[in-house]
Amino acid sequence: MGNADTKLHFRKAVIQLTTKTQPVEASDDAFWDQFWADTSTTVQDVFALVPAAEIRAVREESPSNLATLCYKAVERLVQGADSGCPSEKERQTVLNCTRLLTRILPYIFEDADWRGFFWSTVPGAGRSGRLDEDGDEDEARPLAESLLLAIADLLFCPDFTAQSHKKNNQDSAEDIRSIDSCEYIWEAGVGFAQSPPLNYVHDLNRTELLKLLLTCLSEAMYLPPSSEKRNLNPWVSFFCSSENRHALPLFTSLLNVVCAYDPVGYGIPYNHLLFSDHREQLVEQAVQILIVTLEHEAGSAASAALQALDTSASAVEEQEPAGPDNLFVNYLSRIHREEDLSFILKGLARLMNNPLVQTYLPHSSKRIQFHQELLILFWKFCDFNKKFLFFVLKSSDVLDVLVPILFSLNDVRADQSRVGLMHIGVFILLLLSGERNFGVRLNKPYALRVPMDIPVFTGTHADLLILIFHKIITGGHQRLQPLFDCLLTIIVNISPYLKSLSMLAANKLLHLLEAFSTPWFLFSSRQNHHLVFFLLEVFNNIIQYQFDGNCNLVYAIIRKRNVFHQLANLTSDAASIQKALQRKKKSGISRSNSTETETMEGSRPAGPAEPGMLKASLAATPGIDKITEKSQVSLDGTMVTVPHLNSTQTPADSSAEAAVSDTESNSERDHEVSLAESEAARSRLSSVSSSAAWSASTDWVSSWKTKLPLQTIMRLLQVLVPQVEKICIDKGLTDESEILKFLHHGTLVGLLPVPHPILIRKYQANAGTAMWFRTYMWGVIYLRNVDPPIWYDTDIRLFEIQRI
Repeated sequence: MGNADTKLHFRKAVIQLTTKTQPVEASDDAFWDQFWADTSTTVQDVFALVPAAEIRAVREESPSNLATLCYKAVERLVQGADSGCPSEKERQTVLNCTRLLTRILPYIFEDADWRGFFWSTVPGAGRSGRLDEDGDEDEARPLAESLLLAIADLLFCPDFTAQSHKKNNQDSAEDIRSIDSCEYIWEAGVGFAQSPPLNYVHDLNRTELLKLLLTCLSEAMYLPPSSEKRNLNPWVSFFCSSENRHALPLFTSLLNVVCAYDPVGYGIPYNHLLFSDHREQLVEQAVQILIVTLEHEAGSAASAALQALDTSASAVEEQEPAGPDNLFVNYLSRIHREEDLSFILKGLARLMNNPLVQTYLPHSSKRIQFHQELLILFWKFCDFNKKFLFFVLKSSDVLDVLVPILFSLNDVRADQSRVGLMHIGVFILLLLSGERNFGVRLNKPYALRVPMDIPVFTGTHADLLILIFHKIITGGHQRLQPLFDCLLTIIVNISPYLKSLSMLAANKLLHLLEAFSTPWFLFSSRQNHHLVFFLLEVFNNIIQYQFDGNCNLVYAIIRKRNVFHQLANLTSDAASIQKALQRKKKSGISRSNSTETETMEGSRPAGPAEPGMLKASLAATPGIDKITEKSQVSLDGTMVTVPHLNSTQTPADSSAEAAVSDTESNSERDHEVSLAESEAARSRLSSVSSSAAWSASTDWVSSWKTKLPLQTIMRLLQVLVPQVEKICIDKGLTDESEILKFLHHGTLVGLLPVPHPILIRKYQANAGTAMWFRTYMWGVIYLRNVDPPIWYDTDIRLFEIQRI
């Protein structure tokens, strides 16, 4: 009964607050204490007992009461942080205030008039404990700052959120302000060697405080999308500034808790069935706090990362003020010790592989749900810390990250509600593919047998990547079309290093060329011919640089030689163009379907998302020309940035570039809306222009057809086709293994054109991708926080929430 009574008292207090028309005095402690004095209200209770409509009613009709409630709750948190919460009653008060503020803050943010409230100083704030104590300087501190500092203090409170180091229980109040929180880091790992004993009460308390912190940082959700560079979140800026004395231990605690987490639990399968795991919730909140706090302008992050890379450790310490003001980004960009980088990579890879472990031993470990946040965190590490990126690519450990990403891409390709997960996976692979080592590592044989709906093959990780990309292009849904250029760019980037493609992967590449080079497809959009250029560049790279080991691909090219001949002889008079487009209308095949009538092995039609699910909309993804810059690989393996349209470009590049430049004048204001996808218009490439104003013409086709890089392939066919035919006739061969053996021992030295320079398209951060990441990240966080539903039914402006 006691529990019901406390809930009743709490509900009565809420009703009193909403019905009082007169302002309640801040000094009326008897009234305000009703909101946080009860000992048994959970966060779910608070959300149930404080309905949204009543918060909005107080906001509109009794604004001073809502202001006082927020101020008093923050004041209690500040007092709790000052005293160190020595008693159980004080701890309960802190938790109750935390839950109440978590409930109320989104309704403060959704109203533009209230948004500045927490950044104003409250009249008479000097009366509150700590503010009075520290004199005038803190008297003018805005409420938001007091709240964030109190949360940071409380996250390192001995016996509340951290393991006490005292042998006895005389943890005196005055000690709390002088403790070194670096000694109270939550988990061993980067920069901290001791692993404190697990304490589920501490984990639960940390989780509640982090939930409030995440709510504080979520003001970004209530502002419309903007790609302005100065669009900084003031809550993040202050919390990650030097004003927060706990910035370093908190960053370290969050990072170590995430990277040390083992869902299997002590490595014993099925262990989670024996006892509950309170750490998972904490890890989930920790990874969400990390990805939110690590957001700021890309330019300064990149310069900080490069500075950390080029400078010795001691010099970095001397240049402390340089780099980004955001200390979390600063700390991340400075991690450089091998053991720290190894700890982070192993931890992230272990968690990313969690869904794959499930497929080997069903239900053997907890299935983590925060894989999207992990991918964002991995992305930020690679983007902000170049030492980490090089460490990842230095060994085959990169494959421990690649396989789960490919698994996820294959898993979600037909699910329209998870298109964001597809994008982040492809962006990570694009970033990695800009480095030579990535292509080299892909030659490692693929021995794992992760259950995926792709044909069984014997080959390398490169084969796996090509098979999955082929599956996405031919068996995904239409909203993935903007990613085709990205997927093929990744294959182009790795192609000069692929030592031996399997027959299956070679056939899939030829099948893509066959599908993309049909006349109706080439003539139906001004962008489509770029896909043919990318594929021809892949074949040229492999023939010029890896001919010896790639007899399977050479044989596939010989077998499909008619595709290349048809491409070279593509007719482009007005009548032919019209005829090809008429054929498209009859067939009704979209860009993502193949020209072959038979079903692809293992492919499945794009299915709708599960009914009743919510999904968050995404910002448009910029075109491939906007998110990459070309680098030429010199003889010693170093990369040199290639300026646009210069003489060193291959025909493929100059023509693709010329074709892109046709559309660049319109790129900022127009989006192509293809025939069958009005609903996908939001995610179209921003570099394409309106199809309504454009139609294929003879001159347009000629402008790129003459630049098709077919010379190398035509020369290969000219030399090898007669030789293969002669062997088949002379020896009466019908077995392709003999032909492959002949091709394997053949050579084209001196017969091919001079090798072209290797061109790599490296990912380049820009405002468009920064905006995409911001909307995606907050969309994921919104949808993942359902217990309690912190932002549900509030007026979100950053993205749209759609019920499927």
